[in-house]
Amino acid sequence: MSFLERLLRQRPALTDAALEAAMWSSIEAARLRHAMDPEAEDSWRPGDPLKLLLVGYLGTRNTGADVRVAEMIRQLRTIVGDERLELSVLTSDARLSAGYFPGVRQIKLPDVYPPFLYRETARHHGVVACEGSMFKSKFANALTTLMAGALGLASVQNKLSLGYGAEAGDMDPLLERFVTRACRESLIVCRNQESVERLAELGVPTAPGTDTAWTFTPQPAESPEDLLRRSGWDGEAPLVIACPINPFWWPVQPEPARALREVLLGQRGETHYRSLYYHRYDERDRERQERYLDAFAEGVGTFARERGACVAVVGMERLDRTACEGLRARLGPGPLLVSDTVDMDRLVAVLRRASWVVSSRYHAMVCSMPAGVPSLGVTMDERIRNLCAQRGQPELSVEVDDPELGERIFEGLRAGEARREEISAGILACVAREVRAQGRMGIVFEDRLVQRYPDFERREVPRTWEHYLPSLAPATRDLLERYPEVQPTLEPTPAPAALPTPEPA
Repeated sequence: MSFLERLLRQRPALTDAALEAAMWSSIEAARLRHAMDPEAEDSWRPGDPLKLLLVGYLGTRNTGADVRVAEMIRQLRTIVGDERLELSVLTSDARLSAGYFPGVRQIKLPDVYPPFLYRETARHHGVVACEGSMFKSKFANALTTLMAGALGLASVQNKLSLGYGAEAGDMDPLLERFVTRACRESLIVCRNQESVERLAELGVPTAPGTDTAWTFTPQPAESPEDLLRRSGWDGEAPLVIACPINPFWWPVQPEPARALREVLLGQRGETHYRSLYYHRYDERDRERQERYLDAFAEGVGTFARERGACVAVVGMERLDRTACEGLRARLGPGPLLVSDTVDMDRLVAVLRRASWVVSSRYHAMVCSMPAGVPSLGVTMDERIRNLCAQRGQPELSVEVDDPELGERIFEGLRAGEARREEISAGILACVAREVRAQGRMGIVFEDRLVQRYPDFERREVPRTWEHYLPSLAPATRDLLERYPEVQPTLEPTPAPAALPTPEPA
């Protein structure tokens, strides 16, 4: 192994740093272009349709990301007006996002994206960053660099620069500094108070909001009961849905030398993620994953046997298939549904058919909640922990590496079953609150848009949350009437009188 290869394998942060430097160079080049020749960019003018570029984690068959963006698109069309809006989304693989986001242009995101974003943001009037896990190093620094970089490019061109429904967590110091510099002129609408506080520490402007998946109503091509029966459910037993992941092979890190060697040899190792990126996954991590699956199966399986229930294993992202197959093998025969072969509408409909959901996926819990399904989270980071706190049910979150995980899952489910109606009511009240918050963050979006483009004509509707939501299903409207007193815990912050002007190049 060469010295360079050893260096890159041991210090993938060098490659992340190079990517951040390239992205910052693109931002500085865009700043200079805007100062020298603003006509080189596509600037919005009255009467023009508003061209927005949605930047997120799409084209991976991640059900949560897809549902979020689908509802974001519906909300933006409601606020701006479909006839006045042209939307584009970035996708890693258009084959995997085909059929999603009708009427929206899908643009292939290249592996080396700084020059691509430099060109593409110039063709749009604004950037909306879409990913929930927007600012964190847990999964890949490159993902945060993508979204923060796109926001920075929009800012220096005096265009709309908005993060929508974001969460912020721990970041490497270098990435943290990049986010601080790139997003200081953006506005990040956060989905919980913890993220507001985290970004405030960095001097990044924020407003409180929520996730955008709350208003999603699945329209499956077949009933969830038919799908489950075909997959092994008897149609009678109570249904417990288990959503495992591999929490121990993150983050993915760039290994250019390894990628080159594998290309030359014509082979890919099992830890290859995509392009230059590999899961960080050593023997200790493999052992931890086996213990996690053993404990998951023990806790869920014991509860299911006690209750005479059927366990269906659901993979919310195609990357979850190996974990799902491992859990299914431990539990024995039964339904196994993974997003690589089951679309988002059918998966969400299945989740809402459950008696219980036990999940390491944040959006499996969010997407089941409008049906009042009790859920217990097995969490690898702050997202599920924050969600359970929002519900007023922090005891329904356990850690993936808890040494007593199997017992914690079983006892959590058993105790939860004893107070099932109370838990379900708390979940439905939380949904009502978050739907209202989603409407209020729509007001924040419109205010920011009009601040950036003062000649953009607002709709003539009352400035209340109801008028800033996409169309709601009857069940959601009924829920809002059922919980009329439940209001968002965070009020939108007053919009600034004027937006900052990009600093001179």
